[in-house]
This record gives sequence, structure tokens and C-alpha cells, in this order.
Amino acid sequence: MTRTPAGRLFRTATGHDLVLTRTFRAPAADVWASLTESERTARWFGPWEGDAGPDRTIRVQMAYEEEQPWCDVHIDACEPRRRLAVSTTDSYGTWLLEFALTETDGSTELRFVQHLDSVEGIAEMGAGWEYYLDMFVAARDGSPRPQFDEYHPAMQPYYEGLVAEAAPHA
Repeated sequence: MTRTPAGRLFRTATGHDLVLTRTFRAPAADVWASLTESERTARWFGPWEGDAGPDRTIRVQMAYEEEQPWCDVHIDACEPRRRLAVSTTDSYGTWLLEFALTETDGSTELRFVQHLDSVEGIAEMGAGWEYYLDMFVAARDGSPRPQFDEYHPAMQPYYEGLVAEAAPHA
């Protein structure tokens, strides 16, 4: 299956924001549950454990990565059914991630943002987030799970093009 990348890159005062969206014919409360309840996150990203809440750290298992590693995820902000901001640090650096939900007329838009201080590696990151968000869609609607090789390396040129477009012009 051919997947169409949809991420966008925006300049910010501190770097760039990589933004991807998905829309669901469901109330925000239900989409929020898929985003925050361990039993449901296990279906598309991985389970988590700990005492979740603002300014707390939980452990998340990346169930669809090689070796299924666990990582610490700090909850930077949590506004139920509206916004979740988290951060984590690994060998690649610090990841600042945000999920925002907007419900309109029975549909909910999920807006995912990765706040970047550098666009290095964006081709891999963009393809990875497209994959995980489509895993989220599949977990919600019961469709077959996507395969990562449908995203990477096929989406690399698209995301490299976003970086070229965002570069300052002389």
C-alpha cells in the first residue's frame, strides 16, 4: 500500500514544529482514552505504567520497536480531553511532544506536534510519526496495522523537502 505523507513543518522562535493531524468520527473523550489509557495505548504504541499526572514521570514500553524498550516519559501538561504534552530523553536527544484534541460536530481532530530545536533526522522522525499515528487509527477502527516499510524510506524525500522549504532564503 502506498502511504501519503501529510506532516507540515513550521518555524518557531526556538526551532521548528513538526505537525501531523488525524481526524476521527468520535467524541474527544473517546479519542483521549485511546491516547491515555494504558490498555488502549498498548494497541498502537505500547503500554505504560506508573502514577500519571501533570509533572509526573511514567514508564512507557515502545512495543512496536526492536527489543521493545521501556523509556521514562515526563508529563509536562495534561488537560483531559484537550491537550497532553510529554517529554523524554534518549540517546537521540530530548523529545518534546504534544497532542491536542479539538471536537467539532461529532468529529475530533488529533493534532500531534513534535517541537524541534534541529531538523536533523526529520526524514526518519516524520515517517515514524506517520506510522504511529496510522497505528493509532488502525487501533481505533479495527483496520489492519500498517507496516513500517510502507513509510520508511518511502517518505524520506517528502520530509527532506519540508526542510528545504523551511530553510532561510538568501
